[in-house]
Amino acid sequence: MPSTPPPGDPVPSDGSLPPDALSALGRRPFAFYVHVPFCRVRCGYCDFNTYTATELGGPAAPRGASRTTYADAAVAEIRLARRVLGDVDRPVDTVFFGGGTPTLLPPADLVRILSAIGDEFGLAPDAEVSTEANPDSVSAADLAVLRAGGFTRLSFGVQSVVPHVLAVLDRTHDPLRVPGVVRDARAAGFDEVSLDLIYGTPGESVDDWCASLEAALACEPDHVSAYSLIVEDGTALARRVRRGEVPMPDDDDLADKYLIADAALEAAGLRWYEVSNWARRDASACRHNLAYWRSDDWWGVGPGAHSHVGGVRWWNVRHPAAYAGRLAEGVSPGHAREVLDDEVRRTERVLLETRLREGLDTAALDATGRSALPDLVARGLVEAGALERDRVVLTREGRLLADGVVRDLLV
Repeated sequence: MPSTPPPGDPVPSDGSLPPDALSALGRRPFAFYVHVPFCRVRCGYCDFNTYTATELGGPAAPRGASRTTYADAAVAEIRLARRVLGDVDRPVDTVFFGGGTPTLLPPADLVRILSAIGDEFGLAPDAEVSTEANPDSVSAADLAVLRAGGFTRLSFGVQSVVPHVLAVLDRTHDPLRVPGVVRDARAAGFDEVSLDLIYGTPGESVDDWCASLEAALACEPDHVSAYSLIVEDGTALARRVRRGEVPMPDDDDLADKYLIADAALEAAGLRWYEVSNWARRDASACRHNLAYWRSDDWWGVGPGAHSHVGGVRWWNVRHPAAYAGRLAEGVSPGHAREVLDDEVRRTERVLLETRLREGLDTAALDATGRSALPDLVARGLVEAGALERDRVVLTREGRLLADGVVRDLLV
């Protein structure tokens, strides 16, 4: 089952925010994340808050746990967000539908949820509107409906094109379908198409990883995300590792595959802008994810979704039925929240912005962090030239050791 949410303070029943948080709204970009918690099957490595139809009770699932009524609950939360945030005139810059598999909902439902955001808040003229999709979860007709309904960007979960690697991950899509669905997306009018890959799966050879990269690049994507496999506690994969059925990912193997990916993607014209993300153009970078890394404001819709507005972070109840039930009663679905103090916000800024190609402003560091910089440059982990511009920018070697660099900057 999904991981346990963190502890926190109670969320008021009406979802109201402290005056200081509301007064800050509008100073930074504003985004919506819409969590769609449904999957056809549960992937063995995934610990996201997702549910299969069987887990929700099949045809006998409670109303709020049904795909057919989910859009109603999501729209109700969007209207709650409008009431909580008041009359601040701040159009939405980015919207991201994630999951789960958002495209298991009918495309008309996704468009209806997006329309509710536009009706309540307005969308910026250049708003980025993304949805995740599995290659086998959308048809050409679905993609045409999404594009006509205002979606601008697609992120396909490819992970690998090698059947035995997909089997370990419990992925069920046909990798041969990927080029076709990318062509369908282009034909529907999507100018921004991203492919997600995972490396380091037990049993994946270097040749397997190179085959996945080659196949992905053959589709000429505008953006690629490549993540190392993490074995999360409580997942089926973690249980298999514990029983000795498959080995843990090897750190040296992960590093080698990252370097292979970076070289291949760069040669194909994609430039890294975050440790695990590459874009063909500046406009192809995922602006929604950049909002997270820059600690902007966003409202998370859906069971288990997290939000952040003006230094207040909160998260919703996790089960779809409990989520919909609260909204039906006119009560916030918020489970708990925390008010971030200045030091926590600074620490998170260092954690997140250090991962970006634009780097971290050295003004965000305390004296201890600044004293660590000469050694990080000497070790080849931080670019000396960027530091002269008061920016902390990771070298390629620094990207491999990003967590260690951050520790040095914060200790």
